[in-house]
Amino acid sequence: MRELSREDLRSCCASARWVEAVAARGPFRDPDGLRRASEAALSALTWDDVLEALAAHPRIGERPDGAGREAAWSRSEQSGTADASREVLGALREGNAAYESRFGHVYLVCATGREAGELLALLRDRLGNDEETERKVVRDELSKIVALRLAKLWEGR
Repeated sequence: MRELSREDLRSCCASARWVEAVAARGPFRDPDGLRRASEAALSALTWDDVLEALAAHPRIGERPDGAGREAAWSRSEQSGTADASREVLGALREGNAAYESRFGHVYLVCATGREAGELLALLRDRLGNDEETERKVVRDELSKIVALRLAKLWEGR
């Protein structure tokens, strides 16, 4: 059995409601039990809870400073933007601004394994979504990110 601290969980998802819901289901026997607890907690989040989680994520193309686990994971997840040209990074900045103006929150995408050009193309495509569709996409992307981070947490990375 493995007990995870609220601080550990918060590094995977910054929604206080998610942290409390997952912590309440612990300790965990295995990563599958942790994953199931996370999925149940994510599905119960209100949109305000999702916005709270989004507030902890850096913009795509803006790698966070700091020595914390979440900052390190974000840098790793966005490693595909590290070698991007100034042109692509500039287009990402412009796209991020347009996205935030349109939807009122940071553009969230599971960036792991994706290059900057692909992230930019996805951003541009998603700008065409209506609000309801985009909220579904955001929830799906948040779920992917949380699952990857929980796996890293379980493995001690």
